[in-house]
Amino acid sequence: MRGAVAALAALALGGCATSSLVLLPDEGGGNGAIRVRPASGGAVVMNQANTRASLGSTQASVKPLGARGLKPNEMALLASLPPPARSFTLYFREGTTDLLPESVPMLEQVRAEVARRPGAEVQVTGHTDTVGSSADNDRLSRQRAAEILNLLASKGFSRSIMSAVGRGERELKAQTADNVPSPINRRVEIIVR
Repeated sequence: MRGAVAALAALALGGCATSSLVLLPDEGGGNGAIRVRPASGGAVVMNQANTRASLGSTQASVKPLGARGLKPNEMALLASLPPPARSFTLYFREGTTDLLPESVPMLEQVRAEVARRPGAEVQVTGHTDTVGSSADNDRLSRQRAAEILNLLASKGFSRSIMSAVGRGERELKAQTADNVPSPINRRVEIIVR
């Protein structure tokens, strides 16, 4: 996604100079594709990372970035992008909002991640295993998310940057039959972005 954003933003930075479009790899090393269609002439598909399309009035040509790599304004644009979201998973005792002891240290990692991001947002999503009714699991997942949100607030997090939701047993990490205890599914996922 950041690769596509960088590609589009690089085009915008071109201004009145010769415009170009850059396709960079994403965080995982993969890349998407962009179809470049000039006002006249044939369309070109960019589907290789680290390539640049020079956009003329009649045609687009795609070439590798080469030894020079990105232009200074493109590097500045990439440097200004926020870091990718980071996810943390906390686990609970069966049927409760009690964190497992091994999950407690993760809260310090969450605090550190929020501290290093100006304007951070924190999403807390509660989950359950399939033991119990769907209604009970929805309620328990919301309670788990609220418990963690309150715990983070007690550690100095502003409630205005946090949201909490419960997903019950709808988004299982490990698929199980109904009424099967599953420690890996009894969790809260915290996403910091």
